[in-house]
Amino acid sequence: MTTLSDVAEMLRSARRETGLSQDELAQQAGVARTTVTRMENLAKGDMSVSALVRLLEAAGYDLKLVKPGHARTHGRGHPCRAAPR
Repeated sequence: MTTLSDVAEMLRSARRETGLSQDELAQQAGVARTTVTRMENLAKGDMSVSALVRLLEAAGYDLKLVKPGHARTHGRGHPCRAAPR
């Protein structure tokens, strides 16, 4: 099962793969930098789905759900993956 911690790591990885700073990603997604920081570090267990989708889109990714056991875009075995566009 994918945890919020897994999702936070996926977001952090997606941002780093694109070479964006937290501030640059936030600007492109139309959210505050503190939102990126909070979501990457799970401050207060905070994870807004709408903000997550905007941040992933700004980094060039789509959020896709994949049933366990099916082909994945990344081989880490999580049923929820951020897939490059």
